[in-house]
Amino acid sequence: MRIAVNTRLLLKGKLEGIGWVAYETLKRIVLAHPEVEFYFIFDRKPDPLFLFADNVKPVVLFPQARHPFLFIWFFELSVPSALRRIKADLFYSPDGYLSLRSKVPQVVEFHDLNFEHFPGDMPKIHLWHYKKFFPKFARKAKRIVTVSEFSKQDIVDCYEVDPNKIDVAYNGVNETFKPLSEAEKKIVRAHYSFGHPYFMFVGSLHPRKNLARLFTAFDRFKQRSKNDVRLVIVGEKRWWTEPIQQAYEAMSCKEDVMFVGRLSAEDLHKVTAAALASVYVSYFEGFGIPILEAFRCDTPVITSNVTSMPEVAQDAALLVDPFDEDSIAEGMVKMLDPEVRRELVEKGRRRVQDFSWDNAAKVIWNSIKKTI
Repeated sequence: MRIAVNTRLLLKGKLEGIGWVAYETLKRIVLAHPEVEFYFIFDRKPDPLFLFADNVKPVVLFPQARHPFLFIWFFELSVPSALRRIKADLFYSPDGYLSLRSKVPQVVEFHDLNFEHFPGDMPKIHLWHYKKFFPKFARKAKRIVTVSEFSKQDIVDCYEVDPNKIDVAYNGVNETFKPLSEAEKKIVRAHYSFGHPYFMFVGSLHPRKNLARLFTAFDRFKQRSKNDVRLVIVGEKRWWTEPIQQAYEAMSCKEDVMFVGRLSAEDLHKVTAAALASVYVSYFEGFGIPILEAFRCDTPVITSNVTSMPEVAQDAALLVDPFDEDSIAEGMVKMLDPEVRRELVEKGRRRVQDFSWDNAAKVIWNSIKKTI
């Protein structure tokens, strides 16, 4: 059997979000099925790190697909030609993109449809592409994998897809995330927050991550509680917008906000484990892996009471209204109580046991098997 896989997001040193999901699940699928020939389709020379076993053959196609017009060229011209050439029995795409021109059976993974609900949060050219092609991808796919029951229902509602065509593969969490000793936490805090306790945010600095309201909420928290807590922001300013900048500039305590940029997996683990709490208050998520990362680190979590986040966290996090800065600020105030943090840590330890990359890989493989 020959399975072609879209692996264009497997980029050394740049794995994030969907890239991590692809890495963790594909590695397990490949190693569990040595009888299958996998053709990993890249848009640039791959790092050997991503060729997980001898049954993986890299295929490099032109162009590098990082713009809507190049997406069309890559998936509608380059990919169909490659699928014919390698005589693929199936094409699997973990990042939502399929080839409408290929007759090869295809399985796609949709992580969320945020653009359908908040179209103003992305550049118009990207929005045009998503709105035009993703409904077609949903109809084209023989099966769809997604990451939560919320996202499954959203796909059904938005694209009128038969729910029996959709499989839910909950994301896992990297096992390198684990608690730190108090001495280790002290070292991390000295490096990132001048020795002060801190709340942390991690993610792409995109409008839907709700940074503008987070900044306002943190300012109100500081005014109400008069403490030395800092806010550490982990992520690149790739989607930084004027409203986010305005909210930051309006803060009276912006000197207490630390921007640390993109971190390696090892450093992200340390920053997560040393935090007073993780504040993950997006207003739209298909899943929310940082919630699980914090659970594994014995770090309590404040997260949103909308979309997939209550499904992932259940009662193991403080749920707040992401559209209400006072609700977010009140969550921060509650996190100053050691008993609240202790109770949430205990619940987080139990809840995170329900998620694993092994299970995610098995669901994806079963979805593939139903297609062939």
